[in-house]
Amino acid sequence: MLAITLNGCRCWRSRVFPQGLDAHDPAVGRQTRLAFEEWRDNQLGLRPEPAIHTAWLRFVLREVLELPPATVLEGQAIPEALKATVAEHGETLRPDVVIQHPTRDAQPRLLGMWLPASQGLEKPLAGQRWKATPAARMLELLRTTGVPLGIVSNGEQWMLISAPRGETTSFISWFAELWLDEQLTGRAFRSLLGTRRFFGVPDGDTLPALFGESAANQQEVTDQLGAQVRAAVELLVQSLDRIDQDQGRELLHGIAEPVLYEAALTVMMRLVFLFSAEERGLLLLGDQLYDQFYAVSTLRALLREVADQQGEEILERRFDAWSRLLATFRVVFGGVQHEALRLPAYGGNLFDPDRFPFLEGRAAATRWREQLARPLPIDNRTVLHLLESLQILRIRVPGGGFEPRRLSFRALDIEQIGHVYEGLLDHTAVRADATVLGLLGTKNSDPEVPLRELEGHQAKGEADLLDFLAETTGRSRSALIKARTIKPDLLRLGALRAACNNDAALLERVAPFFGLLRVDTFERPVVIGAGSVYVTAGTDRRSSGTHYTPRSLTEPIVQHTLDPLVYVGPAEGLPKESWRLRPAEDLLRLRVCDMAMGSGAFLVQACRYLSERLVEAWEQAEQTGSGRVLVAPAADLATGALAEQPLPTDADERLALARRLVADRCLY
Repeated sequence: MLAITLNGCRCWRSRVFPQGLDAHDPAVGRQTRLAFEEWRDNQLGLRPEPAIHTAWLRFVLREVLELPPATVLEGQAIPEALKATVAEHGETLRPDVVIQHPTRDAQPRLLGMWLPASQGLEKPLAGQRWKATPAARMLELLRTTGVPLGIVSNGEQWMLISAPRGETTSFISWFAELWLDEQLTGRAFRSLLGTRRFFGVPDGDTLPALFGESAANQQEVTDQLGAQVRAAVELLVQSLDRIDQDQGRELLHGIAEPVLYEAALTVMMRLVFLFSAEERGLLLLGDQLYDQFYAVSTLRALLREVADQQGEEILERRFDAWSRLLATFRVVFGGVQHEALRLPAYGGNLFDPDRFPFLEGRAAATRWREQLARPLPIDNRTVLHLLESLQILRIRVPGGGFEPRRLSFRALDIEQIGHVYEGLLDHTAVRADATVLGLLGTKNSDPEVPLRELEGHQAKGEADLLDFLAETTGRSRSALIKARTIKPDLLRLGALRAACNNDAALLERVAPFFGLLRVDTFERPVVIGAGSVYVTAGTDRRSSGTHYTPRSLTEPIVQHTLDPLVYVGPAEGLPKESWRLRPAEDLLRLRVCDMAMGSGAFLVQACRYLSERLVEAWEQAEQTGSGRVLVAPAADLATGALAEQPLPTDADERLALARRLVADRCLY
């Protein structure tokens, strides 16, 4: 979803929609409102009628998307070959609708699956042995049939799935109720899925082609997120170093520079966790007390509102946001048991306040429950930039400049977050023994160079300096020659003087290299004084064996590795329809070890796979348990003991329990 909604739109939007999205049709809008309200009233009533549900789904295809009847195949008109057999689960998947050109032997353009209004598209299908979501079922059908696009809908949510062979899968969702209140979403739905996009444009502008173009550029978006997070880590290290300098170098005394970098990195990973958890409903977002005093999502919005109204500079004089972050970190680690707010203690190494006590202004080896914290004076502007580096992506647009796009952490896979984290392993913190300048490089390189080294090359002549800069920054010689002609105006000269700590002699030395300097997120020239700590490139990830592993690679490897251990049949050479799932007790005895785990992509996928099989094993046990209560973890019959934990009846709770058990017992 990240690749399509952000980077995909950027790379082909201006070409495919030079005048913007297709115009809103008021007549279609009125008809859609009436049809949707009739469908919603019926489906939310005591006796929802399947005929009205089907009529609404057909209305969207034929009236909203304007697909001619000849292009929509249903029932017996759907070719028998369009199916996928999942033999190990005893299921055969078939589409409910097929969109194809009304000519003989035409290839299907899109497959559709219709679900009841009560069925969530991201929840396991109720009453089925195979505990896969409707989205996962459509994905299996697309991969088997070779059709690149599918759509799944329960009437309210419409999820488009792109699954080209051998490439990353993408998902986009629209919600019908929003079509009525936010016309832009309805226009986007019609523009991308309307009949013209399938049958009235050149092959290079069809929806599968647009998805392919977007997929080819998706890495750029992930890299942009990684660059923003790295800049935020640099900003936090810079802020900590400035506070340390103001306190006579006592704050970070005895703390090694790599530890400081790890602390700043830990803060960013805590924020990633909180954004992800809040958007997934795993914390208390929506609770008035939590929203007002703890939520990171509402904190960003609050700080941005103040910045927009009064200017970002005003935030440099306020310091309460950092204390709020520390309080949230403590709440997640230690929990809250109060009549007004209850949250379990999650513990863990990530949020442990005693891991980096200096972040709270405490001395080393002190305990957070015993020692009073004196939060550091990290200003609100810095906190705002930390939060926005994660939530607002600055995407380059054609013609130059950037366009801000809000990033949904609900749509981010763990593997994508792991990719960002791994990119940060390329860097570390070091202390400057002399003045260092941060130079503007290419997108993959923003080097830091000692001032005296630049002066040495300049003393040998302009040609020698340009050769050194071209090799160091990766920029072209012509770009460097142009940069050398840039002189600071009065405003930028003031910013440069401030960056030089108002040292007139240093300013005079740095000024000749002004056009080469990069700026930080506050638009200040990067000048690092002697004795200051800064972030720079360290050990290359490739030399340490750390690499990003996409889900498209982990899924088949994990499945084919674990199938013979999870089922009776693969090792014996039996056909899939004869495979038999092992009982829950046997599954929980499995031990999966990844000794070079990196970001843990294979173990994460192993957790997904084994937990889904464990849920299936529980349900098989229930089918033979004569209706008696079964308890976790092995689905044994309940005896009435107080310590027993009955298997949850809710599908989401059951899957969550299975994941916890697998992570605790099976993964190393």
